[in-house]
Amino acid sequence: MRYFCSVILFGLMISACSVPGSTPLERFAFAPGGALAAALSQDGSVAVVSTVENGIEVWDVQQNNLRYQWRHQGEGNNLVATIAISVDGDYVVTADQDAFALWSMQTGDPVGFWRIDESRIRDIAVSEGGTAVLVGRSNGQVMYFEPATGRRLEFLGHQEKINSVALSPNGRYALTGSSDYIAYLWDTRSGQVVYSFSHPSRVTKVALDRKGLRAFTADSKNNARIWDLTTGEQLSQLSYLQRQKIFSSARFSDDGEYLLTGSPGRALNLWSTQNGDEMEDWRVAPRAGRQPQSAVVYDVAFLPDNRVLSASSSGLVELWGY
Repeated sequence: MRYFCSVILFGLMISACSVPGSTPLERFAFAPGGALAAALSQDGSVAVVSTVENGIEVWDVQQNNLRYQWRHQGEGNNLVATIAISVDGDYVVTADQDAFALWSMQTGDPVGFWRIDESRIRDIAVSEGGTAVLVGRSNGQVMYFEPATGRRLEFLGHQEKINSVALSPNGRYALTGSSDYIAYLWDTRSGQVVYSFSHPSRVTKVALDRKGLRAFTADSKNNARIWDLTTGEQLSQLSYLQRQKIFSSARFSDDGEYLLTGSPGRALNLWSTQNGDEMEDWRVAPRAGRQPQSAVVYDVAFLPDNRVLSASSSGLVELWGY
């Protein structure tokens, strides 16, 4: 069996233009000045947005109300560039390059704040109940951390910087993608690799479905693949004409039959996981008054009745129908 880890049992030291057929049903401006990062809850009811001027804002999308306003590191400009919300919607983890914080969505209070001194934080994920946080770093290491117990596991399987991480809802399995051209699915209890998914270029995005049956891995060129986690075999490959396509967000539908992705070039796409065919495509609005007319799709979510949400760097959450 393959293990890439060191297990440490101690607490961390606190040391609107649209292309034809792409007009949204609704548009919500949560950060008129633009957003550094954004995340949507699994059900699309909450948006957590990072802004330079106002820190981190938690919005009730349905009511269009501001629920909380957080400061990641006290005074000064906010530099949070990564946000993740647990599948149950109860916890949020935010991170800048050097530190991450865990927040309770029930109370709006911080659970803890931890500094990472070894290398820069590249991506983060959080399990249901806030029981575990996954931190991908620029030195190629991935840290699995349990805030309540202080248990820390370092996954050392990657040889280059981490670009994307995902965590199963119960925190038992992690999926990590790196510039070493490999994505690993591994057990967070032992560090044992369950599957390795090789690509011809650096892996830039990974995602897990909430039932643990499918995984998504995409590289920096034109290989975006969906895997059957019951066998480890490729289920499909996304079908598109571009020679290079980067994904900035990805989420499976609850039944695992669809994948919703966002890209840095305003693209929002819906795919069939069975055959990789594109079902729908939209273009999110660019930030008003800025050139070039572009936007990064930070996060996506499925809603009932054939509707989806996108949150982008333009500071908008947009509702789409298909």
